[in-house]
This record gives sequence, structure tokens and C-alpha cells, in this order.
Amino acid sequence: MSKLSHRKRLEQCLAGEKTDRPPVALWRHFPIDDQSPENLAAAVANFQHTFDFDFIKVTPASSYCVKDWGAKDIWRGNPEGTRDYVEPVIKNIHDWEKLEVLNPRKGHLGQMLKCLNLIVKEFSKTTPVIQTIFSPLSQAKNLVGKENLLYHMRAYPEALKAGLETITLSTLNFIEELKKTGIDGIFYAVQHAQFSILSPSEFQTFGRNYDLQILETAKSFWLNVAHIHGENIMFEQIYDYPVQVLNWHDQQSPPSLRDAQNQFKGVVCGGLRQWETMVLGTPERVYQEAKNAIDQTAGKRFILGTGCVIPITTPFGNIFAARRAVEHSNQ
Repeated sequence: MSKLSHRKRLEQCLAGEKTDRPPVALWRHFPIDDQSPENLAAAVANFQHTFDFDFIKVTPASSYCVKDWGAKDIWRGNPEGTRDYVEPVIKNIHDWEKLEVLNPRKGHLGQMLKCLNLIVKEFSKTTPVIQTIFSPLSQAKNLVGKENLLYHMRAYPEALKAGLETITLSTLNFIEELKKTGIDGIFYAVQHAQFSILSPSEFQTFGRNYDLQILETAKSFWLNVAHIHGENIMFEQIYDYPVQVLNWHDQQSPPSLRDAQNQFKGVVCGGLRQWETMVLGTPERVYQEAKNAIDQTAGKRFILGTGCVIPITTPFGNIFAARRAVEHSNQ
């Protein structure tokens, strides 16, 4: 079988067809670089030129979508490359109603569009590009603080819903602008579909209802990935989301890749552990986990990846091993 382009390989994978090899994609944060559209675009481009993954998942700081509401954050050296929020924008329940719908072409959202235009211009003919979108509930958490989100949800649900409506509308408007950049899809990050955080009914009301609005607007893209963050996940609440790919911490939280394929008719992405394997393991261990994931799925409807970002401390050799593992899968 002749070597396929990244785009063609993913198209065949999504169609459930046998490809020349399983697709593979890893992604990471770029702290400090992610504060400038030009620097983030350059960092993403360098990462892709080095490892030649099958799609490019652009990973900005989570604050890019809430800074225009006044969020402030700082990088304090977290090895995952994430930033800490300095103080909450929402200080009392009345502040939810004060949120205004953002202009997606200005401020930090506009800067994100500039970054994507640079990346798409360089790569999109051969390699699909997808942009990270945080769910409205995830954005709300970053506005009010993790400690206060559940308090507002349970004590003042209508106030939180008012905020979520504004956040959702701002996100919908941003997605409409994303369509003009030529990207291929979104990486939709869901952070609260965990039994250890919410009840199923709470997630339905404050999470899923808003998620489906956003995914409906994004359905014109052909490569949408839903990411279920964390452990003890509510897979049954997510697997019917209208996306082409599902990604979760499959090595730490059920279901397995094989079991998930029995429920979800699209493509599953995972197989590699972030820390134990990608950071602390060896290339041989990366190969073994990759082989196990490929065997589970027979290499079909499957993309090799991790359950979330690879830490910025991940050794070069381990990343390279993940990239090479798929090349050896048909040997």
C-alpha cells in the first residue's frame, strides 16, 4: 500500500477503511510562547515539522477564551504547561449577568484567529488543523474558580445558567469565525463529565445541554474531536455527541478502546499514558503500549495518542517512539 497523505489517511480512518498505517497525533502546551499568536504558531509549526503527526491540534492557554472578560493567569512552571488563574472574574452571583457577549474578531479571540491563519496557511493542504474549544462549563470554572463553581451551581443555578448562556453564545460566534480560517475541526474539551464531580443530572443540565448547541454549530467541520477529561468519566453521556473522534484517558478510566468502539461508531483516540509511559517510561514501553492499543482495535477506527496533553517534560525519544510505532504496525 502506497504511503498516504495525513489528510487522506484520516479520511480513510474516519470512513472505517483499512489504511497504510494507523494515524498518530500528540499535542502539548507551549507556555510563554502561547501568549503571542506569532510565537504560538511558530512553536506549533516546529513541533509538527519535528514529529510529522497526522493532524495538528492547536493547544493555546485555556485563558484565551476568557481573557476578554478580564481573566488573569500566570505560568508558574506546571510541567503540563498550563497556567494558574490569579483571581476570579466572577466574585458574586450577580456578576454572571454582567458578562457581555464577546466580539470574536477582537481581543484575545482575534489573536487566536491570527494564530490559526498562520498555521493553516503553512499546513492545511496536507495536514488537518483543529482548534481547542473549551466547553461553556469549563470556561465558567475558569471565570469563577474551581472551588466556587459547584457552590454557584447548587445554590444559585439560575445565575450560573445566565452566565452559561452568554458563554455559549460567545463560543458559537467564535466558531463561526473559525470556519473562515480553513481549519478542519475542533477539539472540544469537556472537563466535568466525571462522577466524582457532578451527578449525571447536573452534567445534563449544566454541561451536555450547552455542549450540543456548540457541536451543532461545528458540524460542518469534518474532523471534530470530543475530549472527556479526567477519571471516572460519564462515557454514556458523551459517546453520542455528534463528533468524528472521541478521546479520553483510556489507560486510567473505563471504557477500554475496544469496549468504546462497541458503543461509539466513530474513531477512538488514545492508548498511551501521559506520565507513566510518555514521561517516565522508555521508548520500548511506548512501543508496547502502542502495540496493545493497535491490537485492541485491529488498527481500524483508531488514532494513537494520549488521554490529554503530553507534558512539556516528555523526552524527545518517547515522542519519537510513539510516532515510529505506527510505522511498524503493519510489519
